Amino acid sequence: MRRRFKGPKFFLFFFLALAGLAVFSAIVLLLWNTLMPEIFHLPVIGFWQAVGLLILAKILFGGFRGGWGGGCGGHWRRKMQQRWMEMTPEERERFKQEWGRHGGPHRGGPYRGGFEGGTSSGEGQSGQGGPGHSGQGQSGQGQP
Repeated sequence: MRRRFKGPKFFLFFFLALAGLAVFSAIVLLLWNTLMPEIFHLPVIGFWQAVGLLILAKILFGGFRGGWGGGCGGHWRRKMQQRWMEMTPEERERFKQEWGRHGGPHRGGPYRGGFEGGTSSGEGQSGQGGPGHSGQGQSGQGQP
């Protein structure tokens, strides 16, 4: 089997990425120079400063994992979903109890999710019926 040369595809991707960077940098430049000096009395910036600002924003807010917030999280979720589906009901319950003891998925409370359509054990996204839930709903009635 012959291996095809991938050069043209690489160069096309490379030039499209450069063109995209240039277009987004120009948008940042125009928006900055139109808004920031007028609103915040900041100096006008040049093209390379706009490129740097765009890269800085990508690092601070998006990382370099592909896309704006995609990346590795999907891989982790699929891996955990596969593990969840292979667990017995007893293992799932033990996992939920352990996870809830450590503060849950957002360190703010009991475990409320799972991988069975977004919920576990028939619970809704609101977590009604979950461990530690008072059964009062989301309105907060009856809670101290």
